[in-house]
Order: sequence, then structure tokens, then C-alpha cells
Amino acid sequence: MKYAIRALGWATAALWILVILFSGTVVYSAMHIGFPELGKPTVTPLNGAMTISFPFSISNGGLYDISELNITTFIAAENETVSRSTTTVPLISRGDTVNKTHDISVSLDDILDKNLTYMLFRDTNLSVNMFVALTYAQVIHLNISSSLDEALYWGAPLNNLTIGETSFTAIGDPPYNVTVPLSFENHAFFGLNGTINLEIMDSLDTLIGSGTTDILVQPESGPVIITIPVMITGDPSDVAEARLYFDTSIFSFGPVVIPIE
Repeated sequence: MKYAIRALGWATAALWILVILFSGTVVYSAMHIGFPELGKPTVTPLNGAMTISFPFSISNGGLYDISELNITTFIAAENETVSRSTTTVPLISRGDTVNKTHDISVSLDDILDKNLTYMLFRDTNLSVNMFVALTYAQVIHLNISSSLDEALYWGAPLNNLTIGETSFTAIGDPPYNVTVPLSFENHAFFGLNGTINLEIMDSLDTLIGSGTTDILVQPESGPVIITIPVMITGDPSDVAEARLYFDTSIFSFGPVVIPIE
């Protein structure tokens, strides 16, 4: 029994020595890991989506493999998550360096799906939060999170949408021809190609006139002034509001309700 206890003590001591040596080599090796360094981003617009590509490099100068590398970014507008993008690297062997690209995507579909429709009409700064996770030496899990210092700029395609002073021309008693000037600035990275349909409602919420016009507005342009001819069949003094419907190659949205004074 005495020899068995002594052998167990030796085994325990040897195990602790191995644990200490392993821990020391892990700490030493971890100091030789080049954690992801983001390069200069490039922006690619396509069909209402904006992709920001960040090249990154990670070098494993330690003694153990890196596995399950996960880089995830969250883009938020006023604390509401707009999109989530993830890049994974299954394995980075010791002594290896991996060069990849992490793509962040923001699309108009995501914005409309999350009911963030104010981003159609107002420029917005988007915050970017990054989460990095990996497993080192197959046993140690590391998690790092941070926020990018610079916000992403989102330009609204219908920034400062307003209706100017309307004018009425009698062509009968009724109807009336109405000229409705509409203005906005396209601050987006995409152009607007489609139609705007305008409906005029009276104080009883009854449709009394409508009109449609084609638009072709280049990206990052404005102010744009569009005149929409409308014929109304009611009393012009009872005109209460306009309802706008946008149907473009990028998105469809409406109604946008604007009072007419």
C-alpha cells in the first residue's frame, strides 16, 4: 500500500509538471500569434446592396494549431441590428499565415425587412461591432469583441423628401389640373429608375386625384425637383394630403403620406 501511495504521488507530481509546462508553452505560444489585422476596406455596390470587404491576415507563430476561427461583425442603426456577417477559418496550423477577406453586407432589403424605413429618407451613421473567437491548442477558447472607431455612412435615396407649393388650374367646375412639385436628394450609392405614383386625398380620406411620373435619378445627386401633373375631381380647398408610392428597380415602397397645405 505504501508503494502504491508513493507511486500515486509521483504520478500526481508528474501530471502537475506537465500541466505547468503545457500552460507555459501555451502562454508563450499565444504571445506569438498575430491576431487579425484589418487592411484597407473596399466598397462594392450592387442592386441595392453595399458590400464592404476587409482583407485580414492572421499568423500563427506559436507551437500549437489554431482552429475554429470565427470573425463576425454586426452592423447597427440606432441600436437596431441591420445585418450580420461571418467569416470562418477551420484551421491555421502552427507556423502558417492565413490571408482572407471578411465581407460585410448592408442591403436595402434588410433595411425594409426590419422596418427601418426612415433610412430611405434620412442619412444615417451605422456602427460596426466585431466579435472574434478561436480555439487554441484544441483546448483553450478565446473570445474578443470590439467596435470599429469609424462609423459607416448610409446615404438615403430620398433624403429630405418634400412637396413644394401646389398650383391649381381650373379646366371645369371641377375638374382641376394640379401641379405638384416634389423634391429630394439621392444620397445613395445606387440610382433611382422607375416611377412615382401620387394620390391626392381630401379631408374625408377620399381619393380625388392621382398622377404618375417616371424618374431616372443618378446616385449621389440632388436636389432633384420633379413635377407631377394631377387632375382632381373634388374641391381644391378640401385637399388634405398626398400619398406617394415609389416603384423602382431597387425597391418598392409606399405610401408616404405628406400633408398639403
